[in-house]
Amino acid sequence: MIMRIFQVVTRPGKEEEFGKFFHETAIPLMKRTEGLVEILPGAARAESPREFSFVMVWKDLNALKAFVGEDYASPHVDPAEAALVESRSIRHYDLVAL
Repeated sequence: MIMRIFQVVTRPGKEEEFGKFFHETAIPLMKRTEGLVEILPGAARAESPREFSFVMVWKDLNALKAFVGEDYASPHVDPAEAALVESRSIRHYDLVAL
């Protein structure tokens, strides 16, 4: 399985608007995505009000590519969030079973 960590920093002043997108669009979309085994959404905290994240566990690389395409190493961007986001980062790891 592949663990994918996606982090977003919003543009200043766009925290509330992005928060609405995050809760009403992004989380529901990810919950119904085939091949996604687990999703852990992380909302902004008081000490980092512009930072949001998703930790995702994908069944395998093929499932991840089916969702984002061959260029899975680039952050997938929903057009609704493009104007709200200052920066994005994406990292992938092999999940270690406990």
